[in-house]
Amino acid sequence: MADEDGARVDALVDELMAEHPPTSTPDVEFWGAQYDMGLAWVWHPEGFGGLGLPRRYQTQINERLEERGASIENRYTNLLGIAMGAGVLDAHATDDQKRRWLRPMFTTEEIWCQLFSEPGAGSDVAGLATRAVKDGDEWVVNGQKVWTTLAHVAKWGMVVTRTDPQVPKHQGLTYFIVDMKAPGVDVRPLYQITGEAEFNEVFFNDVRIPDADRIDAVGAGWRVAVTTLMNERVAIGGGGMPRESGYIGQAMEVWRDTGATDPVQRDRLLHLWAEAEAARLTAGRANEMASAGTPGPEGSTGKLAWANLNKEITDFTLDLMGLDGTLYPNGYHLTRPERFRVHGPQKAFLRTRANSIEGGTSEIMLNIVGERVLGLPGEPRVDKDVPWVEVPRG
Repeated sequence: MADEDGARVDALVDELMAEHPPTSTPDVEFWGAQYDMGLAWVWHPEGFGGLGLPRRYQTQINERLEERGASIENRYTNLLGIAMGAGVLDAHATDDQKRRWLRPMFTTEEIWCQLFSEPGAGSDVAGLATRAVKDGDEWVVNGQKVWTTLAHVAKWGMVVTRTDPQVPKHQGLTYFIVDMKAPGVDVRPLYQITGEAEFNEVFFNDVRIPDADRIDAVGAGWRVAVTTLMNERVAIGGGGMPRESGYIGQAMEVWRDTGATDPVQRDRLLHLWAEAEAARLTAGRANEMASAGTPGPEGSTGKLAWANLNKEITDFTLDLMGLDGTLYPNGYHLTRPERFRVHGPQKAFLRTRANSIEGGTSEIMLNIVGERVLGLPGEPRVDKDVPWVEVPRG
């Protein structure tokens, strides 16, 4: 029964906090205990960080832990692993792979990154050219990936490769987990308009990946990639965010600090607050209703909404700040961050320019919503049934 499940979750949270007081227990130790008790991803099976319960109970768990001062830094330090990689492993990995990777992912002892986009395959991920060739019990990988977030601090990377160029592009892909510290992996920074190199380009030069690190079957890479992308869009779309957090919370803080009283600005702020709250609740509901495995197209809807809304909110926040909005408080420096973080208003304004590109462009999101939600005819795809090797490339 649902009430019995809720009571069970509450009892486990009480036990966790009694045995590992969140304000005095080291974060990694606390997160490890949380995982072991099935409170990391409650919808995962028992033994893999979950209890086999509906996703909605995770909100109950998170709220209670945060009330007692438990750290949620792992969600930002290892966002790509916890928000995306965990769902991939849950849906497609073997039990041995889950036992190997899930716990250190949740505790942040092993950071993860995603290696999909390439210079010639951005929104069209299925057109990628990075090759993996079987050699005994290993695969030899050569190619280049780009826009790889936090690759410079990652231990593991989720990489999609082409293993059969003689079949249509979606059919010839295979998905691996690659050791980012392996010989032949070359990570180079890509500095953004913010001055940070959060992104990287990654070169693979005869990198060897054990076949044991392949996820799902050979040729099933597109199916696994879709799981990754849908989880990514749920994460970008604001699923699980608390009220008045993120950029709208920043705008509210600036409004209070500046003592603004202009009624037009107040109306604009209230309009943005209402839009942000509606988007947050919609994303949260879609996240809680999603079954284990691949979320539905609702993640694309949320991602599209937040991409546009974030730009509007940060633009409005700088307007509130007046000339102060044109200055970086601590100067403009080239840095390589080691985690995701909420930036100050000026840097946030610049960073949100990427929201309509990363995780799939807004144009791609509109196509997904049109085709998968509204049932509109699909875009013409002249290369859909053509072997990848025969597709002309500029």
